[in-house]
Amino acid sequence: MADSTCAITYFSEPGKKNTEQTLRIARERAEELGIRQILVASTGGDTGLRAAQVFENYDLVVVTHSTGFAKPSTQQLTDENREAILDLGAHLLTCQHAFGGINRAIRRHLDTYQVDEIIAYTLRIFGEGMKVVCEITLMAADAGRIRTDEPVLAIAGTGHGADTAAILTPANAQDFFDLRVNEILCKPVF
Repeated sequence: MADSTCAITYFSEPGKKNTEQTLRIARERAEELGIRQILVASTGGDTGLRAAQVFENYDLVVVTHSTGFAKPSTQQLTDENREAILDLGAHLLTCQHAFGGINRAIRRHLDTYQVDEIIAYTLRIFGEGMKVVCEITLMAADAGRIRTDEPVLAIAGTGHGADTAAILTPANAQDFFDLRVNEILCKPVF
């Protein structure tokens, strides 16, 4: 990527109310840089559906919570949103969280933290959304949904909706330290 200047929007409060502005900022920067790979985190699917509308004709991957995240055998993405997202040509990715999984089971059972959750807590010093954009980028790379030799625009939020967007150089989880956050487009100030 050549030298460039990019404004950063800092939201005074986190959360869903920033979704439309986050998606607009992200779409404008994707167009400026010619980025086609877009990721968005979505739990129930409302943010994913809105992103599918905003990023129609892009290579959009909506990354959901893993099945069983909230309670056993339950997927939080609604069937209605799943169908609407797919109808708009976006892709869905549901898999194990990069900063969770078997190590979370060790924490829950043995009451001790493992490296992946320590990394997650460290990334949260920049905000929940910053942790999530890194995590979904690793997950999408591991699932083969994005290329690691092209930049990706990742969108996430704090709780519900979207309030964080960043341009990243993707990496697979096994190559975590090759992941790069190239630009922060917007995030909340805490």
